[in-house]
Amino acid sequence: MSNKVVLAYSGGLDTTYCAVYLRKVRNFEIHALTVNTGGFSAEEIEQIAARAKSLGVASFECVDVTKDYYDNCIKYLIFGNVLKMPPIPKCECRKDGAGDCRCPARQKTGATAVAHGSTGAGNDQVRFDMVFQSMLPGVEIITPIRDLRLSREEELAFLRENGVEINAAKAKYSINKGLWGTSVGGKETLTSKDYLPEDAWPTPVTETGVRHLELEFEGES
Repeated sequence: MSNKVVLAYSGGLDTTYCAVYLRKVRNFEIHALTVNTGGFSAEEIEQIAARAKSLGVASFECVDVTKDYYDNCIKYLIFGNVLKMPPIPKCECRKDGAGDCRCPARQKTGATAVAHGSTGAGNDQVRFDMVFQSMLPGVEIITPIRDLRLSREEELAFLRENGVEINAAKAKYSINKGLWGTSVGGKETLTSKDYLPEDAWPTPVTETGVRHLELEFEGES
């Protein structure tokens, strides 16, 4: 039985925990895979790769799907002026790369399992699980954060015990950037009565008022 696992890795708190836990507690050989949907610069990818390797992963790979993401998804949202809840554009950049976590690294490594850091609090877990189950039937799906019902404080404590330091202030929120937008998750998003503080957002608001944008299209593609 193979002890290799492909970990959908973003470099944040949850996937950092997964990398350490799966290697040290579950004795897996970790092959980290990051899917870039337009939210990472080249410098950020280098930092993510360096962090993954510092955690003892056997390999790291980044798949850039920005063009495919636009061609197969975003352009249709723009063409159709698709709204999630007027007047909010349909913005879901978090785990739309789940399908691209499926085959390359797994085929190269012979891994029999895939893992992701979804917490169980949102619908990202559904996207991951459904994609893996449909594209990799029979594969073992490992979800340490969800299965162990861990809080972010418990994750931080475990990492400190294993010699991994993470900025606790930055780890308070889960930030997901993509070509189509940025989403932030944290304690306030687990309720319906609190707002995210301004300092939770990676890019501060610098303008006030209303700006009107007009898009024009050339050709049929």
